[in-house]
Amino acid sequence: MTVQTPLASCNVFLDLLAREAAPVEFEEPVASARAAGATPETLTQLEAAKLTALRVSAGMRRQARREAELTALFDLAGDLAGLRDLDAILEAIVRRARRLLNADIAYVTLNDDECGETRMRMTDGSISAAFRRLRIPLGDGLGGLVAQTAMPYSTEHYLRDPQFRHQAFIDAAVAEEALVAILGVPMRVGSRVIGVLYAANRTERPFAPEQAVLLGSLAAHAALAIGNARLLAETRATVEEMDAVNGRLRARGAAIERAAQAHDRMTALVVKGGDAGDVAAVVTEVLGGTLYVLDAAGRCLVASGEAVPPAEDDLPAVTAPTHPRGGTTRHGDLWITPISTPGEVLGTLALRTDADLDDADRRILERAALVTALVMLLRRSPAEAEARVQGELLDDLLDGKARDSTDSRVEGAAALEARIRRVGLERNVPYVVLSARCASPRHRGRAAFWAASYAAAAHGLAAARGEEVVLLLPGDVPGETARRVAKELGAALAAPVTVGAAGPVRDLSGVPAAHREARRCADTLLALDRMDDGADARELGFVGLLIGAHRDAKGFLEATLGPVLDYDARRGTSLVRTLETYFGSRCALSRTAERLHVHINTVHQRLHRVSRLLGEDWQEPERALEIQLALRLHRLRS
Repeated sequence: MTVQTPLASCNVFLDLLAREAAPVEFEEPVASARAAGATPETLTQLEAAKLTALRVSAGMRRQARREAELTALFDLAGDLAGLRDLDAILEAIVRRARRLLNADIAYVTLNDDECGETRMRMTDGSISAAFRRLRIPLGDGLGGLVAQTAMPYSTEHYLRDPQFRHQAFIDAAVAEEALVAILGVPMRVGSRVIGVLYAANRTERPFAPEQAVLLGSLAAHAALAIGNARLLAETRATVEEMDAVNGRLRARGAAIERAAQAHDRMTALVVKGGDAGDVAAVVTEVLGGTLYVLDAAGRCLVASGEAVPPAEDDLPAVTAPTHPRGGTTRHGDLWITPISTPGEVLGTLALRTDADLDDADRRILERAALVTALVMLLRRSPAEAEARVQGELLDDLLDGKARDSTDSRVEGAAALEARIRRVGLERNVPYVVLSARCASPRHRGRAAFWAASYAAAAHGLAAARGEEVVLLLPGDVPGETARRVAKELGAALAAPVTVGAAGPVRDLSGVPAAHREARRCADTLLALDRMDDGADARELGFVGLLIGAHRDAKGFLEATLGPVLDYDARRGTSLVRTLETYFGSRCALSRTAERLHVHINTVHQRLHRVSRLLGEDWQEPERALEIQLALRLHRLRS
């Protein structure tokens, strides 16, 4: 066998290097030369060439690995640059770290300074659910040491390493994952450590320093990508918040503009002489739904939209006494706003809608209430002026200052006629005088306003005098008129009203006397606790006889006993005498028959006839008393 020269042998090693042969193949040329009986010098040269070739081969492998790592880092940087989601970034990092370091598992934890702990955020190669859910207090475990020192740390056996603070639950999770050798490197943004990137093996396979450098490079890319992702998320959240704020501002600006336009339209309506119905139409056009304009008693004055009145269950909320302070309240699908002045509630706006009203919509409703109050006050002013004119005339009539007279101290006939024509009174019609009393003094102002409106509509007069409201109304049935006014005024005030009446008066000079009788009648009703009622003196029976101005005994006698007196006069019977004897005998039939010297059946027949003439209730205590008084009055007159 031919022994190769040293130069030929060196060429063999160059061929091996060129084809990137495995290190074991570099032993073959030396072994072949030794087998061929090469000289010691040749073997020494071959051994030196082999060692040099192995060093070159190792350097080439390190260079290739470094190039591969750099390529991987470059690819990772490109991958991370295209990612925006934090979880996607963390997943790419741990997957690349595990592959480059040829580790059994790679994982990353991120610090939460507010909670004072670091949380497991992403793993690759993990088999333990408890390990993936780890939440570690800051400063504990290997990661705590890395975060505190901001330096990489590697351990060959985690559970036996005393260099960091162990926690039982952390060690249990590590043991369940079967981890032994662990390498951790810090992820830093500036000088702040935001987390730790780990690579771990399930055997005692320590990590080389160059692996720590490689993992540190990955951690640097990871920290930069995480910081960018967080910054992007914060920027995106800020942009979204600004968009939301801008949207709210635009909506608020549009609402304010809409409210301003609605207010301008409502104000223009007042200038043009519009009424509450016109204001309500503007509100429903802007807000939709149905708007009710109610007076202080809860009666619907105007309905814009579907003309369906509020349900009875809604009325307590609509007319609640808490409204004078203003503001809009909600009751079911009703939005309620008071129509008020600083000292008086004039009514209520009630908007029925299924929509939720925002602040701007509620301000539109409140402005509508303000404009409606202004419209009501403008409408009231002429009425109040007219009421003052009417009240002054009625005051003069009640005080006797306005009557036909040539006395220089009172008004002349021509001036009186002019005032009467101006308020619409007629000379040749009968009038009744009413004295109305309110249960509470706080109702007198509203009662006076109502009475003025009522009297004007009826072509009469009204005036407030102290605790009473006096009305002079056309008519010849004072009691019926008094009851009607008591009912309607009481409903308007939602409080009992008592009305005394007198008349009819056919000459205005008789007004003062009629007023005195009406006042006595009202006093009597109050004394009898007949609240929320009305009557005249004739309807009060014998009490009316006592308080009446003319003491009409004949009228009382005819009203109480007239049918019986007429029957006796036509038929020549003795029904009146029988009644006197019957009451004098304490309503005993047998004793009455004895005193009259007739059979008891005759007494029974006569009393049956009385029942047909006076009504079946003539023996009721109240009727019986008036009949006995009438019998006594009849005997005195006879």
